Amino acid sequence: MAETIIELVNLTKKYRSFTAVDHIDLTVEKGEIFGLLGPNGAGKSTTILMMLGLTEPTEGWARVCGINPSRNPIDVKRRVGYLPEDVGFYDDRTGLENLVYTAMLNCIPETEAAEKAKVLLQRVGLENVDGKKTGKYSKGMRQRLGLADVLIKNPEVIILDEPTSGIDPQGVRSFLDLILELRDEHGLTVLFSSHNLHQVEQVCDRIGIFVEGKIRALGNIPALSQQLFGTADHGLEDIYNSFFEGGTEHHE
Repeated sequence: MAETIIELVNLTKKYRSFTAVDHIDLTVEKGEIFGLLGPNGAGKSTTILMMLGLTEPTEGWARVCGINPSRNPIDVKRRVGYLPEDVGFYDDRTGLENLVYTAMLNCIPETEAAEKAKVLLQRVGLENVDGKKTGKYSKGMRQRLGLADVLIKNPEVIILDEPTSGIDPQGVRSFLDLILELRDEHGLTVLFSSHNLHQVEQVCDRIGIFVEGKIRALGNIPALSQQLFGTADHGLEDIYNSFFEGGTEHHE
């Protein structure tokens, strides 16, 4: 039986009269790449913040790696790597120095941290710029360094929130290939939040489509196509657009 890594039950977040996340239920299994799909403002990022223990749910609860993030946020952060859309680094330090610093914050001894950082820089294709100050990195290079930064503490789950925004097409392809490799080699569970239909379709095992704070569709693409159209032949664009009239402006 598959191991549940992420479990959300009746999860809700209200800001006075506005409901950002509206009673959602979701489970994600170990080794799964799950896509949170929807336009900006649909509730994806607020859901992620509750999963990380960075904001409290109004109702319901979350468990990540068996831990309630509202009660034990530090324990969740030890097991989860989070890569936001805009990654922050010390721009006056090199990529290697930034990674070593993160590793030491996670109680990894300096010598071991440096060795691990070099391996990860090679893994994400930055070994030739490890001595370059991160302030000189391109957006794509910063996202790759961000992925190495997330991986240096050996997380069980990585959460990617619009991770390919502003990266050129070739950089996006290699970034997505790397995510698939990491899942296949290390059994990582990946939560991939995006509004880019093509990228989600390429890498995700299942998807949840967010509409105004609710998950309106949940499953793999053939199953959702069958459910909505009576045939498994439709792709993600058709599925998505059935929820958003004129929804093509929400993807690239």
